[in-house]
Amino acid sequence: MKEIPLGTTGRHHLLVTPETAIDFIGDERARVLSTPHMIAFMEWAAREAIRPYLDENEDSLGTLVDIRHLAATPVGMSVEFTATVTEVKGRRVMFRVEARDEKELIGEGRHERFVADIPRLVAALAAKKAN
Repeated sequence: MKEIPLGTTGRHHLLVTPETAIDFIGDERARVLSTPHMIAFMEWAAREAIRPYLDENEDSLGTLVDIRHLAATPVGMSVEFTATVTEVKGRRVMFRVEARDEKELIGEGRHERFVADIPRLVAALAAKKAN
């Protein structure tokens, strides 16, 4: 892993579709971006922010999410997800994450990722399954 500079930022853009919206309200006109999808795309932006600094056998795993979903975004609107590195401690990387639709801030919080050696992780997972 190379040194990850503070302020490194990743972004992800999304058009909210029925597949990324909640479907349990019962009225199609009330479908909005779901909280689990919002969090997943925040994580994606964070992962993409640090990927250029990782070695070939490394990737990052989410270890903490502390997110507030502040406003609803209807199907058909665009959302930009941003993750900015705020702290690096060894293999742990902390991010400030935000989601903004075309009108306002819809989500914010913090997210932590751990940089993992993939072959080592695969071996640990295989051992866990075997026991």
